[in-house]
Amino acid sequence: MSLTSLLLIYCVLILVASLAGGLIPLMVRLTHRRIQAGVSFVAGMMLGVGLLHLLPHALLAAPGAIHAVFLWVLAGFLVMFFTERFFCFHHHEVPQVGKDSLYGHQAEACPHVRSDAHALTWSGAAVGLTLHTVFNGIALAASVEAESHAGAAGALAGLGTFLVIFLHKPFDAMTISTLMTLGGWSTMARHIVNGLFALMIPLGVLLFYVGMGRAHGEGNLLAYALAFSAGNFLCIASSDLLPELHFHAHDRGALSAALLTGLAIAVLIGVVEQGSHGHPHGPAGAAAVDSHDHGPEAARHLGHDHQH
Repeated sequence: MSLTSLLLIYCVLILVASLAGGLIPLMVRLTHRRIQAGVSFVAGMMLGVGLLHLLPHALLAAPGAIHAVFLWVLAGFLVMFFTERFFCFHHHEVPQVGKDSLYGHQAEACPHVRSDAHALTWSGAAVGLTLHTVFNGIALAASVEAESHAGAAGALAGLGTFLVIFLHKPFDAMTISTLMTLGGWSTMARHIVNGLFALMIPLGVLLFYVGMGRAHGEGNLLAYALAFSAGNFLCIASSDLLPELHFHAHDRGALSAALLTGLAIAVLIGVVEQGSHGHPHGPAGAAAVDSHDHGPEAARHLGHDHQH
C-alpha cells in the first residue's frame, strides 16, 4: 500500500470518528465516570506513543542533533500549552445540553464559558481546535513517513499515532458540539463544523509534505516534526491526566487501569512495528531516511537499494 493511500484511509477514518463524536451524546448516556475512563485510556496511549514512538524516531532521524530534537520537544509542549491557556479548547466533561444544565461541568472547566460570552467562547475554541488538529495532521504524516522508512509493513506505518488521533477526536467533537449548543447552533451546523475540523488533518499532512519538499530531503526536518509532535502529545496527555490527581478522587483504581491499558497498547504496537521492520534502527537506519525522496510517492522506494 502506498503512503498516499494509507494517509487517505487514515484521514477518512478520523473524519468518521469526528462525526461520530458529535453523535455520541445524542445516542449514549454519557456520565462523568465514563468520560474520565475514556480520557485516561486515550491519554495513556498518547503518552506511550509520544515517548516510545515519536521521540525515538526523531532521535533516529537526526542522531547528530539530539539537543535540537529535545528543544523541538519543548517547543511542541509549550506551543500546545499556551494554545490551551489562551483559547481554553481542551476540556472533556459530560456534555450538558439540557435547558437547566447548559452551564454545568463545561462552564467550570473553562471559566469564560458563560451566557454572555458565547461568541468569544466559540471563536477561541475554533482557533485552538484548528491549531490542535493541524498539528495532529503533521504528527500523522511525520509518523507514517518515519515508520515507513524504518521498514514498518503496510498499514502498520504510523498506526500508533493514527489510533491516538482517531480515539481522541470524538472527545474534541463533543467539546465542539457542547460549545455550539451553548451558542444555540443547530444539530446540522454542529455536524458540518465537526467535519470541517476533521479536514484540518489532511491540511496538516499537506503542510508537512510541502515543508519536506522545500527542505529538499533534509532529514532533520522530519526529526524536528516528530519531536514537535511528541511535545504536543505529552502536553495533551498531561493536561488530561494531571487534573485527575487533584479533582478525581473517585474511581482511582479504574482510572489508573484505563491509563495503564492505553499505555500497554502503545507499547504493544511498538513491539509489533519493530518485528515488522526490514532493517535495524540506529545511524544506518537514520541514514536510510535521508536517502529516500520524501512525500507520499516515497513508498515506491521502500525495499530497494539506492546509489549513494
